Amino acid sequence: MNIVMILLMVVVFYFFMMRPQMKKQKELKAFRENLGVGSKVVTIGGIHGKILAVDESTILISTESGKLRLDKTAISSSPDDQLDKK
Repeated sequence: MNIVMILLMVVVFYFFMMRPQMKKQKELKAFRENLGVGSKVVTIGGIHGKILAVDESTILISTESGKLRLDKTAISSSPDDQLDKK
């Protein structure tokens, strides 16, 4: 009986914790791969900007204070996505 309960807890943990996280990571990876020039983005640090150039692993964004070259992994979302969450 104890083994059944442990297996049940593992299955519940997988469906409520791990599976949604893996889905979110896949969506974020697809978003970063589909970035293009002219797209508006928000970095992990909260900097808003517009993409000027896209390289293999970096992007160049224009902000109000100038241009920044960032790694693609530093992009968290689009400003439109943040409006949808509210």
